[in-house]
Amino acid sequence: MFEALSSEEWRAVTLSLRVSAVATILSLPLGIFVAYALARWQFRGRQLLNGLVHLPLILPPVVTGYLLLITFGRKGYVGQWLDQWFGIVLAFRWTGAALAAAVMAFPLMVRAIWLAIEAVDPKLEEAASTLGAPRLWVFATVTLPLILPGIIAGGILAFAKAMGEFGATITFVSNIPGQTQTLPSAIYAWLQVPGGDNQAFRLVLVAIVIAMAALLLSEWVSRAVARRISGQ
Repeated sequence: MFEALSSEEWRAVTLSLRVSAVATILSLPLGIFVAYALARWQFRGRQLLNGLVHLPLILPPVVTGYLLLITFGRKGYVGQWLDQWFGIVLAFRWTGAALAAAVMAFPLMVRAIWLAIEAVDPKLEEAASTLGAPRLWVFATVTLPLILPGIIAGGILAFAKAMGEFGATITFVSNIPGQTQTLPSAIYAWLQVPGGDNQAFRLVLVAIVIAMAALLLSEWVSRAVARRISGQ
């Protein structure tokens, strides 16, 4: 199967892997912070934040891509400023694909980490705080090790979601071979070409293999970390 992939198809696969990895790694610190805030803090606007985090799951992906385009495009509110002051252009670039994938995968990441934090007994954190430990130190030494399986699961789940992102990505960065054409975009492109069914099917198989590998890795790593934490 893999030998049959053309160089163009391999570029789509490797670009998808790079986009998904960058999207997951860069959004993980923010995901942990937001998940902790939603799980532990009570503040004005908490429900609004919760709604904004999960909004990409509800909106059509094309709408999310359009919002990214008018915000981070060359003439967008933020994109114009990034271009003028830092020379950063996201629209129709692979970095824009990473941003779109991160936005679409963020809710799944936050949800997994949120559930892991809620499973930790707050009394453990309170006990460490009463001994005089700073809040950040309590999180790093008590909470973080306990929620590590959830962080790993959330990260891998977000990676898998980013690999399959299509609607927001193609709206924001288009489908440029070798530049912004990810695996789902390549499958779509081949389906539009007469006789391209075989190429599309090969890429579908690749997508299935990567998705299954990510899910199995998530399960294995989470269980391994959980066993290590419990001392078994």
